[in-house]
Amino acid sequence: MDLEYGNCWANSKKDSWRTTLLLAYQSLGVVYGDLSISPLYVYKSTFAEDIHHSETNEEIFGVLSFVFWTLTLVPLFKYVFIVLRADDNGEGGTFALYSSICRNAKVSLLPNRQVADESLSTYKLEQTPERKNNTKVKMLLEKYKFLHTALLILVLLGTCMVIGDGLLTPAISVFSAVSGLELSMSKDHHQYAVIPITCFILVCLFALQHYGTHRVGFFFAPIVLLWLICISALGVYNIIHWNPKVYQALSPYYMLKFFRKTKKQGWMSLGGILLCITGSEAMFADLGHFSYAAIQIAFTFLVYPALILGYMGQAAYLSKHHEMNDNISYYVSVPESLRWPVLAIAILASVVGSQAIISGTFSIINQSQSLGCFPRVKVVHTSDKIHGQIYIPEINWILMILCIAVTIGFRDIKHMGNASGLAVMAVMLVTTCLTSLVIILCWHKPPIVALFFLLFFGSIELLYFSASLVKFREGAWLPILLALFLVTIMFVWHYASVKKYEYDLHNKVSLEWLLALGPTLGMCRVPGIGLVFTDLTSGIPANFSRFVTNLPAFHRILVFVCVKSVPVPFVPPAERYLLGRVGPASLRAYRCIVRYGYRDVHQDVDSFESDLVKRLADFIHYDWCRPRASSAGDHAGASDRSSGEHRLAVIGNFEVDENMQQESVSLGFQTVESIGDIIEMSSPKERRVRFTVDDNDESENSSSPDVQMRRELEDLLAAQQSGTAFILGHSHVKAKQGSSVFKRLAINFGYNFLRRNCRGPDVVLKVPPASLLEVGMVYVV
Repeated sequence: MDLEYGNCWANSKKDSWRTTLLLAYQSLGVVYGDLSISPLYVYKSTFAEDIHHSETNEEIFGVLSFVFWTLTLVPLFKYVFIVLRADDNGEGGTFALYSSICRNAKVSLLPNRQVADESLSTYKLEQTPERKNNTKVKMLLEKYKFLHTALLILVLLGTCMVIGDGLLTPAISVFSAVSGLELSMSKDHHQYAVIPITCFILVCLFALQHYGTHRVGFFFAPIVLLWLICISALGVYNIIHWNPKVYQALSPYYMLKFFRKTKKQGWMSLGGILLCITGSEAMFADLGHFSYAAIQIAFTFLVYPALILGYMGQAAYLSKHHEMNDNISYYVSVPESLRWPVLAIAILASVVGSQAIISGTFSIINQSQSLGCFPRVKVVHTSDKIHGQIYIPEINWILMILCIAVTIGFRDIKHMGNASGLAVMAVMLVTTCLTSLVIILCWHKPPIVALFFLLFFGSIELLYFSASLVKFREGAWLPILLALFLVTIMFVWHYASVKKYEYDLHNKVSLEWLLALGPTLGMCRVPGIGLVFTDLTSGIPANFSRFVTNLPAFHRILVFVCVKSVPVPFVPPAERYLLGRVGPASLRAYRCIVRYGYRDVHQDVDSFESDLVKRLADFIHYDWCRPRASSAGDHAGASDRSSGEHRLAVIGNFEVDENMQQESVSLGFQTVESIGDIIEMSSPKERRVRFTVDDNDESENSSSPDVQMRRELEDLLAAQQSGTAFILGHSHVKAKQGSSVFKRLAINFGYNFLRRNCRGPDVVLKVPPASLLEVGMVYVV
């Protein structure tokens, strides 16, 4: 249930208690759906094979002790009190940690980075003085490029495990909820009913995804709240009625007794116990939709006590029913008169938990795509008012098919639990490693603090991870195979994208070449606006030179557009457009850099086109009026104009880029009529980009600035009325001769196969076919 402009809730100090409590209530349906339904399958998965319930109760009490301390140490201490504080402008998740690290150390592999990006208001850096040992760690990371690649692969691995969790959680949640029918049906009927009913519910769940969670979102929180009340009430009943002294099993002493008796089999059974923290990562991943205080309150005062009471109640019941050795199910501890209502609530709660992880999968794939680490897919925004709610058709149907295949293929909680447990622990290990780097690089704490955090929580998670890994042949192979497949796809796509950018960078055309184009060479200008899309932030792209070589004409208004991602969650709309001239004003050529964060919603073509024209008009006003706004003694503007040098300006807030000093521009207007609101201030910390050109236009110099500005605006308006053409590159990439076998396989087969079978850039941008001009390009990388 994303809230509109969810990151605005990041500053919880300004939230009233009423708002915080409302957010805590709403977080139940989004954040805690998966975690709250874990009692359905934890005990059943733990006692599936490795250990058995005995009359001494050492096994059941040992498992309860492990569950209690695991829930206390990992979700409560690690996530609620530490990891949630490692937010990125109020956003959480794997990419939030990665972007924070990339901003504080030069380890990013994203192309087309600019100094101007560091002036974004959301590009905040900690001002705490760095310690000497912290600087050594930072220098070590920045020095070796293979560490940059290793860090990216670690992030991609965590992302792939989240996707794997999105595949496994719906299957195990719905299957375990529907398994409650076994107590009301004969075994012969039960084995033929559970699988079809589970598959039917899964098909319905995925089929409804295109409507968006906001249409049914208000049902989610009440369902989870009702389920938490249900399990806690049943837990209290079972404790009082069957074994009031079960609280003694919370002592760590029972964990020692458990291992003393079960030995290796007890260690292997940890793969089932770890399922009690399934869904804990959602607290951090969904931080941007709620406040830190809301998530903390909901877990500490409601979810955590309800889960502990639920597990204690089950253990109390089982401690007095040793004949249940072969049927340790959650529903056996439910009084017979309440089984059907509890079954109905459990199925609804499992659907809510599945919905949350499916939405999270869509979100993280969209973030991966924004950072150039995932093939282009269609992203549908299901709500105009609620930020961040998306639907990806291709991923949805693939997840549905794989989910049904897992349900039919595994057919039991044991194998599904082994697979889900390994995926969960892998994600947590990645989060622990990245948070350790954040502690050093972003919080500037001593490395010994990060090392203690890594060793303490990492050892706990490695213990559980090793227990899951030994179940490789019993289901754990699935998330490993899926992760290897997805990491390969994502890394190949990212690697080829970077190589394409490097090729464009080395083969870009000089500005003098563009200025030399004229009627004497048979070149003509046609009415309209030509938007040339490129990944370059400077220079003329090679695809444009190829275009005018084969078709000696280009549009009266020419704009080189670079749509780029920056390592921040959001870019304020006022700081999104970075505009500048390419050549003299008479050329009517401009550069537009459009910056998006990894959680930003990309504009559609119609709004982008109209917005771009408005920003160009504002820029033209600023560029021509700037010298007049300068003081009499300040001739910087005039000298820039006379030498043909121009700057990139952020229309809406501030300005600029690369090699020289710069001025910060604050434009407080949205339309071209409000030019009087321009304010220009000197800022020694920032830089500007200049384009050096030949100043040989005598007619321009003879006209007054007002007349020239009016002519330029008239040309822009006339070009807009004539129509806009979108010029995109249609690329084919191949490895150069002498490349290694792995590179040839990755580029010639892997990347080109993905490129042919995923969405093209024109489809992603929703460019009308009638306005599209594609330029064929062969990249030899």
